[in-house]
Amino acid sequence: MQSEHNFWHQRWQNQQIGFHLQSVNPLLAAHFQALALKAGQRIFIPLCGKTLDIHWLLSQGVHVVGAELNQLAVDALFAELGLQPTITQAGTLRHYHAVTQQAQTIDIFQGDFFALDAALLGRVDATYDRAALIALPAELRATYSAHLLDITHGAAQLLISFHYDQSLISGPPFNVSADEIKLHYAQAYDIALLAEEIMPTGLKGKYPAQEKCWLLTPLSAAPK
Repeated sequence: MQSEHNFWHQRWQNQQIGFHLQSVNPLLAAHFQALALKAGQRIFIPLCGKTLDIHWLLSQGVHVVGAELNQLAVDALFAELGLQPTITQAGTLRHYHAVTQQAQTIDIFQGDFFALDAALLGRVDATYDRAALIALPAELRATYSAHLLDITHGAAQLLISFHYDQSLISGPPFNVSADEIKLHYAQAYDIALLAEEIMPTGLKGKYPAQEKCWLLTPLSAAPK
């Protein structure tokens, strides 16, 4: 796990952050309404980086809570939002909290995702996973998905995955198949594919790839 942490810290230190989009993810903008969130509800973004998706989600009237390993990413996020957070220690994590001019709250827990528990995280009405499951190697994805289910109490999820020939490149991002998504989540969710898009320039500009958007609805809430 420490080697995984060091890998991401090095990427941020060297600003090797090609995964950071310079605009809102179009799949989020197109399918956010599938989560049916109301103003004031809370959406969780694991391994959030400094994604511009957070700016967009706040503009939709929801509260955002995220988890991010790297402090440089969190500091950059708040600087780009123009917010001065209150920072407190929460066990081994640092808790950044701020309120926007429109009264939306943003809470980011900086540190090891696996140190975040349900009590610290608080209520989660939905999860948005654009860059967490696909960022982790195969041996960590089962542990990640189980922990995510536990701390969010199985909240509805909008999940974005990449699909490509893993033999062409080692990742991250990693190829995560539909079968693997079902393996991790079918016991708790109804899983529906909302969209699949061919990446026009391919993965990293050269490898043919698809990006898919999934809606994970808790089985207790899924229509019969």
